[in-house]
Amino acid sequence: MDTVQVYLGLGTNLGDREKNLLEALKRLDKAFGCRYAAVSDFIETEPWGFDSEDRFLNASVKYILTVPLETSHSAYARNILRICKEIEGSMGRTGSPEYDKSGNRIYRSRIIDIDILRIGDWRIDEPDLKIPHPLMQERDFVMIPLRQIMNGK
Repeated sequence: MDTVQVYLGLGTNLGDREKNLLEALKRLDKAFGCRYAAVSDFIETEPWGFDSEDRFLNASVKYILTVPLETSHSAYARNILRICKEIEGSMGRTGSPEYDKSGNRIYRSRIIDIDILRIGDWRIDEPDLKIPHPLMQERDFVMIPLRQIMNGK
């Protein structure tokens, strides 16, 4: 067995945003079988990639998880992705990612969004799974809370 630091980004702009983030954290703790190692402050941000009057509440969370030695990085990351998507769905997020005619992602308001930002120093570049998250450096709503917990909040 080995351990790995897993960093996730959380965001919500519908309903009781603080309650949504707290509920997502509770469900992640249950799914991973441990309490998070660190969570950032909740920060309020403007929507990114689309127009909405509903501002987001964002946070980053760190888990230290145990990885069986015989498990590939891709398989382990896909299990984390599955857990994140199941929690999003169970909290009321509907639909799959949508793209415009040029192949650009269409963003919409959401009750919860859970993104894998980093898993240790792993590099995964598959069509539907990229770690570290390829757009995180462009997004202050990701980098501000992520830096906070990476620097030992």
